[in-house]
Amino acid sequence: MAPGRPRNATGDSFFAWDGDVLIVNILGKPAASKDAIGKPKGTQLKVSVTAAPKGGKATDHMVRFLAPLFGVGVADIDVVFGQENVNKQLRIRAPKKLPAVFAQEVLPLD
Repeated sequence: MAPGRPRNATGDSFFAWDGDVLIVNILGKPAASKDAIGKPKGTQLKVSVTAAPKGGKATDHMVRFLAPLFGVGVADIDVVFGQENVNKQLRIRAPKKLPAVFAQEVLPLD
């Protein structure tokens, strides 16, 4: 991260682009009944995972859950902060696809 750059790189949205890197703010819900991407809540995207929140294992599980949904490998997703917290930020290198919730947020330029 560049010096002086604000931690909230996404502004009023739950995601932003930094070149070909997608930055996503997450509100995690560990120990859920199923793995799922929820709806945006303010400047965060709700993501539920079945893993228990022990030693960052829920975040690791979340990264493994999200990787195929973005068409990337696990190694292409960096946890910027929040490894052991429900509030986290991910950087996803060159996603090949986007879950539907992202399309709903993108407004056409025309």
